[in-house]
Amino acid sequence: MARVAIVIVTYQSSAFIGACLDSVLRVPDVEIVVVDNASADSTPVRIEEKGVRLIRNSENRGFAAAVNQGVRATSAPLILLLNPDARLETGLEPMIARFDDPQTAAVGGLLLDEDGKPQTGFMVRNLPTAAALSFEALGINRIWPGNPVNWHYRCLQNHPMNSALVDQPAGAFLMFRREAWLRVGGFDENFWPVWFEDVDFCARLKRAGYRIWYEPAARAMHAGGHSVREIPFSEKEKYWYGSLLRYAAKSFHPIAFAGVCSSVMVGSAARAVRALPRGGSSVFAVYGEVIRFTFVHLRKAGAHLRGTGRPGGRSC
Repeated sequence: MARVAIVIVTYQSSAFIGACLDSVLRVPDVEIVVVDNASADSTPVRIEEKGVRLIRNSENRGFAAAVNQGVRATSAPLILLLNPDARLETGLEPMIARFDDPQTAAVGGLLLDEDGKPQTGFMVRNLPTAAALSFEALGINRIWPGNPVNWHYRCLQNHPMNSALVDQPAGAFLMFRREAWLRVGGFDENFWPVWFEDVDFCARLKRAGYRIWYEPAARAMHAGGHSVREIPFSEKEKYWYGSLLRYAAKSFHPIAFAGVCSSVMVGSAARAVRALPRGGSSVFAVYGEVIRFTFVHLRKAGAHLRGTGRPGGRSC
């Protein structure tokens, strides 16, 4: 039996999947499965040309559900989750070696952009705090990227060439133990179609007492974000904020969650107002919808607090 199964989830990935598969086909003794989320381009054809096992979904089931499909369709004890816009530049041995420690559940590798520069701030992050997500929603991290909250969240103090125990390597290049995946219940398929499912998975591994490593001796080139560029702006914003709020509801005390909701509404209102003078009525409508469903989440958090009679627990 192969020791590693490589799972790749595709959506409109025809421009990248060929090079990705060429890189993994050079790795000996691995299972490879691609799960396609109803691509309308030539992605399935490109996969079939490479002779790789393909699972074709008739609808976009979302990234988390497709990952779980791929894991269930394989049998190796270790799974490498690899984005279709990534290409392996090394073998997998440095990652595999980390699993000699039975408490290690996951290992992320070094991601390089097309210029060969490490994707610092993306490939490894600390689990987001309520303050970090609030700063994201308010646009503070974009205006002042060097603020202490963002510096800590994006692990900007870490040297990209040093191995380290970490909270959350990027799901674009992440190896994990099947046993740990089973123990925590796999990826949460309610993160649909994308965003925060890998963050939530790592958070649950950490809560279960596992270790997660960053190992830069394993490297991959990564273009980044190709699938989300296919999503219309109006849907993209709703999906991103929806997944952010789901993660916050699962992870934070209701009072902290309420703070995140408030930040999302204030940040969305500011973006909507800025769009109007430029004729951005459609943008205004998008952020109006974000404010509406965030307010629904906020009311649920308030009802939870009133129901318990005191702050405590998590709002799920």
